[in-house]
Amino acid sequence: MDANATLDAQGLNCPLPILKAKKELKALETGNVLEILATDPGSIADFEAFCRTTGNELLSSNEENGIYTFYIKKN
Repeated sequence: MDANATLDAQGLNCPLPILKAKKELKALETGNVLEILATDPGSIADFEAFCRTTGNELLSSNEENGIYTFYIKKN
């Protein structure tokens, strides 16, 4: 999936990945996609809740070798 920006939040624990993603999304234009790389297993539920409450769209999330990748579209 193509992203307009990437946030490397590997090694960070809650709430830092969410806080950094919020800052990155603020800098993007509506409709742009942010790719987020994280290693905190709690980030799955965190980003689902974040998108639900902010109105941004979680396009996809997956895990491979302990790295969680999220694609969020700014609405």
